[in-house]
Amino acid sequence: MLIDALPARAAPWRNVVPMTTSHSSTSNRNLATARQRPAGWPVGSFDTYEQAQRAVDGLSDRKFRVEDLSIVGVDLMQVENVTGRLTWPRVLGAGALSGAWLGIFIGLIFALFALPGTGWIIFLWSILIGAIFGVIFAAVGYALTGGKRDFSSMTTIVAGRYDILCDPNSAPQARDLIAEMNIGAVPTGEAQ
Repeated sequence: MLIDALPARAAPWRNVVPMTTSHSSTSNRNLATARQRPAGWPVGSFDTYEQAQRAVDGLSDRKFRVEDLSIVGVDLMQVENVTGRLTWPRVLGAGALSGAWLGIFIGLIFALFALPGTGWIIFLWSILIGAIFGVIFAAVGYALTGGKRDFSSMTTIVAGRYDILCDPNSAPQARDLIAEMNIGAVPTGEAQ
């Protein structure tokens, strides 16, 4: 797949926060401009984020100025994976469990400040009350769907490919280094 070189703009690619989290002060400075669209020339296109990340890591190992790079997810899709059928027993059981967990945390807090000998009683009652409220809230929520959504699912956002964009001044060097790495990059054409 051949990607046309993107027009160079006033270097907003320097201000894009990376997908991986960094605790450095430069990341905090970049938060204000994280919503800007990245610019630069594509120097590699990868099927997975891990491949793109490996390419940037390889450039870093070769002392390339990685501050000039951005990893951009392209062709974004929302994927909803159905994980199972929802039935009343499953909904009520899940509600009881989530309510019981909340009851455990609240019960621990109250038990710490209870009179000696009463902590366990308060703790157990908190779990029971939490489970009851969890069942009630789950039942009401499921009943309100009116049977229009009788399944559980997980939604994720995935990209069709991941492009590495680079400052136009150093794009040819980055493209050559990525080609040497043989990570599975799709050719991106010549820098213009």
